[in-house]
Amino acid sequence: MAGVVIVGAGQAGYKCAETLRAEGYERSITIIGAEKHFPYQRPPLSKAYMKGEVDAERLKFRSDNYYKDHKLKLVTGTRVSRIEPGARRLRLGGGETRSYEHLVLACGSVMRKLSIPGADLDGVCSLQTIEDADTIAQKLSKTENVVVIGAGFIGLEFAAVARSLGKSVTVLEAAARVMARAVPPRLSDYYLKEHARRGVSIICNAAVSEICGEGGRVNAVRCADGSTHQAGLVIVGIGANANMTLAQEAGLECQNGIVVDAHCRTSEAHIFAAGDCTFFKHPFNDEPMRLESVQNAIDQARTVAAAITGKNEPYDVVPWFWSDQYDIKLQMVGLAQGCDKQVLRGKMEDNKFSIYHYHGEALRAIDCINRPGEAMLGRRLLGSGVSPRPEEAADTDFNLKSLMG
Repeated sequence: MAGVVIVGAGQAGYKCAETLRAEGYERSITIIGAEKHFPYQRPPLSKAYMKGEVDAERLKFRSDNYYKDHKLKLVTGTRVSRIEPGARRLRLGGGETRSYEHLVLACGSVMRKLSIPGADLDGVCSLQTIEDADTIAQKLSKTENVVVIGAGFIGLEFAAVARSLGKSVTVLEAAARVMARAVPPRLSDYYLKEHARRGVSIICNAAVSEICGEGGRVNAVRCADGSTHQAGLVIVGIGANANMTLAQEAGLECQNGIVVDAHCRTSEAHIFAAGDCTFFKHPFNDEPMRLESVQNAIDQARTVAAAITGKNEPYDVVPWFWSDQYDIKLQMVGLAQGCDKQVLRGKMEDNKFSIYHYHGEALRAIDCINRPGEAMLGRRLLGSGVSPRPEEAADTDFNLKSLMG
């Protein structure tokens, strides 16, 4: 019987293969990726790569020789058409088959698309792959007016880059505030002001009704209230859905993603899943969830490798996230869902502060702005189950490290 086959060559897929070898797994490992590239980092696509600060070679997780040296078979530019769990076999797009002992689904997510007139015009783009980034960078160099639809992390990160390159940038957000799913209102207001201070126009409660064009190319975006915004380039960042079609067709349990247990095992014993495509009960959240995060992809990949090698270490890692916009580094640790109290530590006007999220008296999450040391300490606090009292968190003279003994 063949060894491990990993479907998906992103962060979770690569990390699972790397960890299996590090843990002494000696059987065959095959990574199948739909893209033609060797596995690479995606977060820099909307930031450093877009600005030309890093090139494609530096995006790679490892040098090309790494995969050969570690006996990792990398199959690029190939899609899987079907999983046959009973036979422990995959069928590839070209008709070829692959057998497996353990299968890992690291399929990631699929960007949501606009379903309005003009959504298919030239110049309307989303940002997920290196090809997307190259296309956007080329179009960005030839236009002065940019409209971003969606004020989530990717949308605002791209807006910051485009503005730093001297472009006129308008962000249209359907919700009442920016990054509403990820940060509290106080932090949304902070980012709104920081973008405005740098010349980005952000319009919330904006219902985009049509993308206008001429000769097949975009030239404006129209909203339901009749307002029109000039645009030579439109970036759509309205979220993503779990890429779970293969799993569904194979009969695996799926909800808002591929359902996995604490060991990232699916409803089929020999199939695991990791990363953005999974739906699971997170130990730091009361309800099952899907978590789109580089760190979650890494941690779940390690959990899968542990299960395959017989170590069976359940996923129980403190989640953390980050976003870089201009010179503002946001680092988030824990999960703030269900919290009923927020405490500010520091002064927002100093551009160095933190917001502590509590459920009752229990600390659940911390959002840090330009305080990397405090973010690292926050991970230790949450991982140890230690909660500073709200008044201690608010007091900048109180030494939070003292709570760690």
